[in-house]
Amino acid sequence: MEHPSFGLFWCARGASTLAFQMQAVAVGWQIYALTHSTFELGMIGLAQFLPMVLLTLVTGHAADHYDRRKIAAMAMAVQGLVIGALALGSWGHWLRPAGIFTAVALIGAARSFERPATQALMPGLVPKALLPKAIAWAAACFETASIVGPAVGGLLYAFGAAVPYGLAAALALAGAGVAMMIRYERSAWEREPATAKSLFSGLHFIRRSPVLLGSVSLDLFAVLLGGATALLPAYARDILGVGSWGLGVLRAAPAVGSLAMSAFLVRHPLGRRVGHKMFAAVFAFGLATVVFGLSRSPLLSFVALFALGAADIVSVVIRSSLVQLGTPDEMRGRVSAVNTLFIGTSNQLGEFESGVTASMFGIVPATVLGGLGTIVIGALWMRLFPPLVAFDRLDGGGKGGA
Repeated sequence: MEHPSFGLFWCARGASTLAFQMQAVAVGWQIYALTHSTFELGMIGLAQFLPMVLLTLVTGHAADHYDRRKIAAMAMAVQGLVIGALALGSWGHWLRPAGIFTAVALIGAARSFERPATQALMPGLVPKALLPKAIAWAAACFETASIVGPAVGGLLYAFGAAVPYGLAAALALAGAGVAMMIRYERSAWEREPATAKSLFSGLHFIRRSPVLLGSVSLDLFAVLLGGATALLPAYARDILGVGSWGLGVLRAAPAVGSLAMSAFLVRHPLGRRVGHKMFAAVFAFGLATVVFGLSRSPLLSFVALFALGAADIVSVVIRSSLVQLGTPDEMRGRVSAVNTLFIGTSNQLGEFESGVTASMFGIVPATVLGGLGTIVIGALWMRLFPPLVAFDRLDGGGKGGA
């Protein structure tokens, strides 16, 4: 926080995340209230995922060729305007599921520009030696917003969907204003034209590194199968009976666990045997998903989601550090865009997968099978990517390299 631009970045990221989390809990509850369909809940994730897939190569190239600060600010502003439209539609009682899905797709498109730009921007705001700690601070900011956002969004939804949407829109626009105040020194390099080779270079870079490829693909498949959070509206309403405010609390539970673990990692860095710790976190994530799926107690469900979030943030910090420290600045936008695609695939497509399997097999079997699948993926990846298992330190001492 001694670096003012990082402080501004931290605040802008927090405001944007608050806005996204508040609209997410409102969208989930509103869709389920209108349709009573777990399949429709899954479609929310698909609506966010498709724009991300279509725009990944473009957003990465943009982050490496234009002002990353302006890209992030414009993306936040677009999200604010779209969420504002959701507020107006809810207030006027003319908003229907098709309109909500359209808005979610537009928000997904805007976030596909925001995330690579902000990820690539951060290494230019602090000295390289402080980057792992800065990533942990940024993760703590994200998780704090992910705690407050769902809880406040769920509470305000009791006064009508327009209320959380309206506040979320204001926060997104405020984040855009703060992002424009960031100052950073951008390294000078020759800008490549938008050729096929340039657009796909991020993919090729990750494919050539078994440590990077193993870490991002492990996160993709583990969270893809263990996407229990997509079904939280159904759990809150039909299984646990805790209402919209309870939904906000459940949505915040993983973030509470992530924040606690982020605070621990800020004071106690991962140190040695990073690869082993990443796989241990994946196994813990899968086990927590199984416990949540079988739980009928709101308290136990909260604890399981807390553990799930704590385990997830360990792999997030490891993967983010590997990507940022192992990528040259002139390619950081394209590599971050591919990393964002993997994250989005695991989160948004995971929500779609959870909704579809829940509609086919039931809510509880779908969640339990997803958790068991995560454990199986972790065991398989240990055999497929030995360099990731053997990776030792994030400070350059890791075997196999990033």
